[in-house]
Amino acid sequence: MGALDGLLVVAIEQAVAAPMCTLRLADAGARVIKIERDEGETARNYDSAVKGTSAYFAWLNRGKESAVLNLKDQEDFAVVRSMLAKADVFVQNLVPGAIDRLGLSPDEMKRDFPHLITVSIVGYGQDTPYANMRAYDMLVQAESGLCSVTGTDDTPSKIGVSAADIATGMNAHAAVLEAIIGREKTKQGQHIEIAMFDGIADWMAVPLLHYEHTGNVTGRYGLSHASIYPYRPFKCSDGTLIVAIQNNSEFDRFCKKVVHKPELIERDEFTNNSRRVTNRDALDAELEPIFAQLSVEVAIQRLRTAALAYGRYTSLDALPQHSALRQLKITLPDGQTATVPRPAGRNDQFSPGPVPALGAQTARIKAEFG
Repeated sequence: MGALDGLLVVAIEQAVAAPMCTLRLADAGARVIKIERDEGETARNYDSAVKGTSAYFAWLNRGKESAVLNLKDQEDFAVVRSMLAKADVFVQNLVPGAIDRLGLSPDEMKRDFPHLITVSIVGYGQDTPYANMRAYDMLVQAESGLCSVTGTDDTPSKIGVSAADIATGMNAHAAVLEAIIGREKTKQGQHIEIAMFDGIADWMAVPLLHYEHTGNVTGRYGLSHASIYPYRPFKCSDGTLIVAIQNNSEFDRFCKKVVHKPELIERDEFTNNSRRVTNRDALDAELEPIFAQLSVEVAIQRLRTAALAYGRYTSLDALPQHSALRQLKITLPDGQTATVPRPAGRNDQFSPGPVPALGAQTARIKAEFG
């Protein structure tokens, strides 16, 4: 049994952000009914990489029920309203204005179903000039400034996974849980707006604070940290190792026990993190030749002796064999199985429901709520 057993969630969702939210609710035991159109939601058709199923859809929709309903059809719409009358949570991420045109606006939901927690996932705050902008992950990464601090000096980049969508889904999940707790106290539902831009703007707080208070524009340094140093990859004689030094005590041990150059500690340009960041080129000139003469294993032994943090660069083809990767078996719509990374906080006893075939539960749901 999950913590959310007995909770009914209705979702008109697509792509990543809203499905991420409802996935976490389903993982915790909630019953999630996913309303889809005849051709299925967008992510069903992104690819067929996982034994015929889209990788995105396989990842984000385990444990849900799928009902194909035409929201413009009077009988199907009546089924949806019947579901909402009994539901605890309603999640949607249609384009701005679409949910209102269907007759399911937040105001209408509050009037008709005061117990219901409604969640609208949008690109931008609906009280801003960007309210009606269509928003996709990479566009929000670019608009929020995230791309301006990601990549190399020559090339701004997006993060290589759907960071804006994932952040939005996780923010929505947390907000729903708060609303459920709040409803226990007030006996009333509430409407929650979760904007993709807000989530990434929040992540941009440190670069923004640096700029607003010092005028410094955070640069792009690839695998090196922009504001903590030395926190970067070093090329050893037989590979690359990423080293993380976060304070003066660690820098002291690093100089003495790893690179065997204690004189660096006393140099004025390296006496604190801010100076090390400013003078990173001079520090690199001291450190790079030393690491170039060390094997990865020798460097690791020295870092472990000094109780310092390090990491290896893992290529995608090596990730499936990573000793820290914990996997979860899922059942695909056709009964085949695949594995996905196990969500944080779940143990090896966690066993989710299958990924639903399109409309697999339509008849049963119409009979139940019709």
